Amino acid sequence: MQTGKFITIEGAEGVGKSTNIQHIQNWLSARHIPFILTREPGGTELGEQLRELLLHGGQIADKTELLLMFAARAQHLEEKIKPALAAGTWVICDRFTDSTFAYQGGGRQLNLQWLNALENLVQETLQPDITFLLDAPVEVGMARAKSRNGRSDRIEAESMAFFERVRAGFLQRAALHPARFRIINAAEPLPLVQAEIDNVLVGLCPTV
Repeated sequence: MQTGKFITIEGAEGVGKSTNIQHIQNWLSARHIPFILTREPGGTELGEQLRELLLHGGQIADKTELLLMFAARAQHLEEKIKPALAAGTWVICDRFTDSTFAYQGGGRQLNLQWLNALENLVQETLQPDITFLLDAPVEVGMARAKSRNGRSDRIEAESMAFFERVRAGFLQRAALHPARFRIINAAEPLPLVQAEIDNVLVGLCPTV
């Protein structure tokens, strides 16, 4: 059986990930393409427990945060992502390793060599087929994020300077991996954003 496609959706706060993930699900469902939706940190029972610690667990040292992210990812890959791809199922993942490079590498300013070593250990050669980077000026994303109702977390409480570094970290990753990244201007009207996403999805399965 043909292996599934691995799609990741990245971006800082308030760029519309949830809305556009739902759009991708609708697109795949309309074409009867089997898929699962998952997220990071999370995706497994252990991963969801680690997510709660990471987002709402009080003070956590930066290195501890980094290691917990990759611990959750290691379990996620072995328990859910790899088996789904091997079965021919597409995987849509809300955040993946690029978020770790952006938030812990860029935002926390941790040593990128540590992140590269952990990525190689946990993922080996596995990378997403396509990464959608929803990009918008930080002030735009933060204004959207603050308008939402819901439980805030440790990350959302960070400073504007932190999120400027996060955005720069995402763009740096996109520059390093241009073949798999598709940068989408998330400040555009939603129909234009989703039309760009559709064009990329058609390219992944041109026979559909």
